[in-house]
Amino acid sequence: MSMTTYARRFGLVAVSGTIYVGAVYLGLQLYGDRNGQDRKAISEDGKKSYVWDPRRTETFQKIAYSYDDEIAKDEFVMGINLLRRALLYFHAKGDVLEVGAGTGRNLGFYPGKSTVKKVMLTDSSEKMLLRAREKLKKMPNHEIGRYEVMEADAANLHSFEDNSFDTIVDTFGLCSFDDPVAVLKELQRVCKPNGKILLLEHGRSKSYLGLSDYLDKHAERHAKNWGCVWNRDIDKIVESSGLKLEKLNNWHFGTTYYIVCTPSQ
Repeated sequence: MSMTTYARRFGLVAVSGTIYVGAVYLGLQLYGDRNGQDRKAISEDGKKSYVWDPRRTETFQKIAYSYDDEIAKDEFVMGINLLRRALLYFHAKGDVLEVGAGTGRNLGFYPGKSTVKKVMLTDSSEKMLLRAREKLKKMPNHEIGRYEVMEADAANLHSFEDNSFDTIVDTFGLCSFDDPVAVLKELQRVCKPNGKILLLEHGRSKSYLGLSDYLDKHAERHAKNWGCVWNRDIDKIVESSGLKLEKLNNWHFGTTYYIVCTPSQ
C-alpha cells in the first residue's frame, strides 16, 4: 500500500477543514482538561512548575488504566493511527526497539515477520507496560513470540549494547522525557549505523503561532494532568541531538511531527 493511499485515507477521516479544525481543538481540550493531584514542582528559576517537575512522569502510573479509553476517540478523529501505521509500515524493519511504548498503542501496526523480526517494547512505567502485556495476550500465538516487554529508562538503555537495533521507534514520547535530547543521543548509541530512528511526536507549531501560544498558555495544566510537555520545540530537540534528518512531515497545523532519521556518524 502506497503513502498516497494513506494520505487519501487520512483525508477521508478529516472529511473537511471544519472537522479537521474541530478535531485539533478537541484534542487540545481533551488532553488539557483532565484533573490531576497537586504536588510540589520547582522550575529552574525557582517558581512552581509542573513542566520542570522530575516527578511529572509519575502521572503515567496513575492514568495507565484509563489512558487508552480517554485518548482513543481523539486519535481516531485526528487520524493518528493512520500515521502510526504508515510510519511503521514504510520504515520499520529487522530488530526493533520501541521506547516510551506505554500501553502498546503501536501493537498491530508493525509489518509482518518477513520485515520486522523482533520488537522490544520499553517504558519507564510498569503500569503502562502492564496494559501492553494484556494486549499481547490477546494476539495470535504466532505473533506474540516476536514481542518482548521490558521496563527501561529511555535515557539510559544500559541493558543494550551499542549498535543493537535496526530500527528504533518513539511515538509521542519526546513530550514526556525529562531530557529528550539525551534520550535521542542514547537511541543513536543502540541503533545500528545504517539503521533508522522513527519519531511521531507533538509539539509547538512553527506555522500557526497562535496555536503555539495556546500550548504555552496551558502547558502547566497539561503537564500536571497528563505528565506531558506539549509545547516543546521538536525541531530544536532533533537538531540538538545530532540526528540526521531524512524525512519530516507536519500534520495538525504543524503540531504533529512525522520524522525519519538516521544516527549521526
